[in-house]
Parts: sequence; structure tokens; C-alpha cells
Amino acid sequence: MPISPARLLAVLLAASPLVNPALAAPTLDGAIGEHAVLQRDRPIDVRGTAAPGETVMISIAGHSVTATAARDGRFVARLPALPAGGPYELTVAAPSGATLLGDILIGDVFLCSGQSNMELTVDDAQTLFADAHPPLDPQLRLLTIAKKASATPLDRLAIAPRWQAAGPDNVGGFSAACFYMVQSLRRTQKVPIGAIHSSWGGSRISAWMSDAALRAGGQADAATLIALYARDPAAAVRRAIGQWEDWWRGASGDPRGKEPWQPDAALEWRPVPAMTNFETWGVPELADYNGMIWYQKTVELTPAQARGAATLSMGTVDDADTTWVNGVGVGSSSLASQPRVYALAAGTLRAGRNVITVNDDDVYALGGMTGPAERMRLTFADGSSVPLDSGWRYAVAQRVAGGAPRVPWDDINGAGTLDNAMIAPLAPLQLAGIAWYQGESDTGLPGYDKRLAALIADWRRRMGTPETGFAVVQLADYGTRPKKPAESGWGMVRDAQRRVTAADPHAGMAVALDLGDALDIHPGEKREVGLRLARAMRAARYGEPVAPAGPAIAGAKRGGDGGAVLRFTGATGALSARGAAQAIGFELCGAAVGSCRFAAGTVAGDTVTLAGDGQPVTHVRYAWAETPVVNLFDEAQLPVGTFDVPVE
Repeated sequence: MPISPARLLAVLLAASPLVNPALAAPTLDGAIGEHAVLQRDRPIDVRGTAAPGETVMISIAGHSVTATAARDGRFVARLPALPAGGPYELTVAAPSGATLLGDILIGDVFLCSGQSNMELTVDDAQTLFADAHPPLDPQLRLLTIAKKASATPLDRLAIAPRWQAAGPDNVGGFSAACFYMVQSLRRTQKVPIGAIHSSWGGSRISAWMSDAALRAGGQADAATLIALYARDPAAAVRRAIGQWEDWWRGASGDPRGKEPWQPDAALEWRPVPAMTNFETWGVPELADYNGMIWYQKTVELTPAQARGAATLSMGTVDDADTTWVNGVGVGSSSLASQPRVYALAAGTLRAGRNVITVNDDDVYALGGMTGPAERMRLTFADGSSVPLDSGWRYAVAQRVAGGAPRVPWDDINGAGTLDNAMIAPLAPLQLAGIAWYQGESDTGLPGYDKRLAALIADWRRRMGTPETGFAVVQLADYGTRPKKPAESGWGMVRDAQRRVTAADPHAGMAVALDLGDALDIHPGEKREVGLRLARAMRAARYGEPVAPAGPAIAGAKRGGDGGAVLRFTGATGALSARGAAQAIGFELCGAAVGSCRFAAGTVAGDTVTLAGDGQPVTHVRYAWAETPVVNLFDEAQLPVGTFDVPVE
């Protein structure tokens, strides 16, 4: 006669030697912990570790399932779907012990991820709102995932999940955009809600993509390279630097053997004034420079010093470096705050003259080799060393097209490194929706649309369903205001975000063009971002009759005078040009690069007409700049976002 779940639980608990601290009770992986919210109306998958071979029973809300731990102690089980409710106790029992997790709610779970603008906390954003630090809401639970990177997928989070009910004591340190989104959804959905925040400032989207997503998103080479790094780091470094060298030769036209990393490269070398950010040197051309600089230093070594392996320590390099010794690549990193320490295999150094060459790729704010001096040295196998804190020279690099490749094992600029440690361990958690605020670190890198679409599909496959809502923040304005039409990496990312979400029936977009700051990449207005994310989620996840992106371009047709007539959808009421008689920020463009020119628009209802100017028109751009000057809004005060569409 089969034993009932209740009887089996009693047997397991009775057999459990709970008084023996040498035996560990079974544990759960993922984001399940005290005070957690689990997704309603979806099977509850759990996994964890117990003593090898023992039977484990998992119970919640009157439902129980059993699983057998494998030889490595791993077990997986599936509880049935439950409606919204709770609180419940979740019990994990086995002969080795029992674990009881209390105050579990069943409701809707949302993941918020991205880079620093998603990471920005309520306390660091604007807090001039009555609900910035709300009273305790036992039905709204918050969880922040600790930062960690890994070259391979991890089973467990770096720190066990610590869910907390949202209240004045913990909201201030939580993601502002995420909090204001779920706070709004709590008011409209009337069910328990759990918010998981997993972000890292400065991260590229590739760092958040699994192996499968990387390959689907056009980054198979990066996926292959980081897999090699997990097996053989030295071989991966050699291959990565070889790819960087191929990129340089292709972008610069330098023939093999004549590149700047060769020991006798004929560049316009000048003495390095100090091992500090080069913007502080007093050199006019470097005062606001973002680009590449070559550094070089010659070191004389004795035969004994050159004989064996050595370690090259260079301090920090802002932002990214690729480093050669005697023309041979030895290391590369793009972590501005991480001291560079590279192992040199025996045979790399020579008796007599040795040349160290560093390419510093500064893409944002300050740059340069910054020491400190005591960390800059060449250390030999016998423990002796040679200082490297002075005697460097530099040359400004020629301009090359496209972003330089980065090694895929760097944490925030890597391939899969953050997904492996901060997303993979969450599975098999089920999600109602995902909010994504990222893209600043991908401006200037082609293919963002493929990467974003691949990430969305992959995260849904692993943690949701095809109907899981996905809400994207279209990047806020930051940087140079346009004096004339020009190409824009920010425009390309914003348009990719628009196209991917517009093609997805369960996605939406929060346009933030009017919420940024030309002088601050981290604008404080995150409450409105959260409210717009909530609006997008209400359409994408809950099917409410609201536009998933506010007013959005629907298409462009050729006007009778050779201009264009643009039609918009999703507007609340009529469109209007805020503060002017005409809408600005539009560009009529021909097929040739550089053919775009500004055009004013006449607004009528849900259309905008751009008059022809006698020149060819093949497509129309709007808000195509880092900080575009625009004024087209609907009656809900939602802006039209960046777009580039063909004229039919």
C-alpha cells in the first residue's frame, strides 16, 4: 500500500536526527527563501542539495512532492501551480534533517535587470515624493542579488536570498526604477508581488546572455572563447589578443609587423608626465579626449632576470587595456578599477632590452594608466623585482572605426559572466515579467537588436513562458545636444529597443527621452521611469487596454511634395508640439550617409507632416542624438521616442 504524503513527511521528520549538528538538512537553491514570493498559476519548480540517495519531501499549502537526491546530492522537484495567496510555510524534509521556510506568498514575481540606471537606488534618485519611503507593505517583497561574475553557470547565488517586505527601512537601498514599477503594479493588480533586482553598473548586454543567447544573438565567437577560458585560460588569452590584433589591422590598415605594439614602432612618442589620468596632464588635445593612447616602456634585464617566468603588474588602466611584451600579447582587461597583473611565461623576456607596450582604450570620462606607483613592477621567479612607475612614453592612437573587442571573461564587459552568476542561479524560478534598463554601454556597438531579442527569448525560456511580459526603458537623453544631423550610437540603441519591443506582442517600452540630463548619465528622475515601466507591463503582461509604449511611430508614407506623412499609434488623445507651433527633432534622409537634414513637422491628430525640400527622401529619423531636442507629446504627457523608419 503506497504511503501518503502526510505519512511520509511524518516518517522523514521522525527519522531526522535534528539534534545532530554534524548532519546538514537539505537546502534549496535559487531565490526561494523566507518571505519569498512565488509565481502564481505556474508550477513551482524547486531544486537543491541533500544527502546523496535520500528521499526529500517538499510541501506547501497542503501539496507535497518527493524527489531522490542524486549521487552528487542534487535533487529537483515540481509542486503544482497555486493561486495568489498565503502566507504559507514551505517544508523541505529528509532523513538528514528538515528546513522550514516561513511567510511564503503566492503572487506575481518580477525581475529587474540592467546597468547603473536600473541599479540607482531610491535614496540616490530623487526622493521628493510622499511614497519614496512608504509604510510597510507586507504584500510587496524585495530581493537584491549580490554582484558576482563567473565564466561558467553557477547553481547557487553568491549570497542566500534575503527577501524583505517593502517598508521605510529597506526601500531606500533598492532599485528606484524597479521599486516604483512594482509599487504601481501592487496598486492595480491587488495580488502579492515580489521584485528581484539583479543589476551591475556599466555592464554590456552580452554579460547578461547565456551561451545559447550569445550564439543566437550573433556572438558565437565570444561564447566559444569564454568556454575555452573556463578550460584553458592561457590559451584563451592568446586567442583573444590575436582577435584584437586582427581587429586593429583591419580597422587601421597597418600591415603585419608594422603595428604599434611592435618594439620599434615609429609613433610620435612623448614622455608621460605622470602616472595619472591623462586628462590632468595639461595637454590640450587630451583634456577631453575619449579614445586610444599607446604607452611604452623599455626595461633592461640581466640574463638571470630574463631566464624564467615573471609577473607584470601595472596598476589600474582606465578603461581597457591590451598589453604586449616584446611584441607578444600577454593580457587584456576592461575593468577600470582592477589592477592589471599578467603572468609572463618563461621565454617572454630577454636578456638586455625588453619593451612593454600598452594600448589604453578610454571610452568614457577619465582615462590612462593610473598606478599607483607601488603596484607597477616586474617581478621575477626569485622574488626580486624591477619598478615600472616611471620612464614611460605615450602616443595618441590614430582614429579607428568601430569599438575594439573586449575579452569575454571580464565581469561587466564579458560574455555570459553576469548571467552565469546572477541570473542562472535564479532558475527555475518563474516570472510574471522582466524590466530591462540597459544599453548605455552598448552605444556604438552594432547588433543590439539581435542581442536584445536573443536575451528576451532566452530569459523567457528559462524563467517564464512566451507570454512573460518584458518592459524596456528606451535610453534617457545624455550627452551632446545636436547642432546638425549626425550619426548617433545612442540613437541606434534606442531604435533597436523600439523595433524589438514593437515586434513582440508581450513587450513594451518606457520612453525616457524627457527624463534625462545632458550632463549626468544617471538622471535622478526614476519615479516616472518606474510608472512608465508599470504602464508598459500592464499592457505586455496583463493585457490591459493601454498602449505598451505610449505614442509610437506606425509608419511613414511619401507626401505629395516629396516629403513624408508620419502616422502614430498608441497616443492618448491628440499629439501636440509642446511649446511651439511645429514639432522639431525630425530628419529627412536620403540613401547616402550624411544626407539627413532637420525638418519641422506639422501636427494634426495622430499624424505629422514633413514638407519636402526638393532632395531625395528614403527614410525619416526622429530624436537621433545623444540629447535630442524634441517636443512631440500626447495628452498623457508621454513623449514619442527615437525612431528611424523607411518612407514607403
